[in-house]
Amino acid sequence: MPTPSMEDYIEKIYLLIQNKGYARVSDIANVLGVNPSSVTKMVQKLDQNKYLIYEKYRGIILTPYGQNMGKQLVYRHELLESLFRIIGVDEDLIYEEVERIEHHLSLKTLDCINGLVQFFEEDEQRIKALKEIHRKDKR
Repeated sequence: MPTPSMEDYIEKIYLLIQNKGYARVSDIANVLGVNPSSVTKMVQKLDQNKYLIYEKYRGIILTPYGQNMGKQLVYRHELLESLFRIIGVDEDLIYEEVERIEHHLSLKTLDCINGLVQFFEEDEQRIKALKEIHRKDKR
């Protein structure tokens, strides 16, 4: 199993490739706010663990295993962001809050969260009712 740090790298590499068509060490360093030398070390580790293929001075290619992992990590992140929006977490806190908890949830818990998010998204009135409860609690 990848560490939380490995997961962060795989997720960002996956998103870079999806958005730009490629991912370079410098791109990853910019997105994560770390030194390129740190990225190189992690990318080499991810290469050893078969998540990606890294060739020095070239781009980074996710293996099918790495692509699948990246897709799952992005899904998890987006699912949690959706949940936090539904329950009324301030928009400026959502990303930070998701980053704090996303690595600590089991697949079973994520399935439960997915069911809850789907329940609310199926009927906009449910979300409005929840927001009304929040407004009453703030009074």
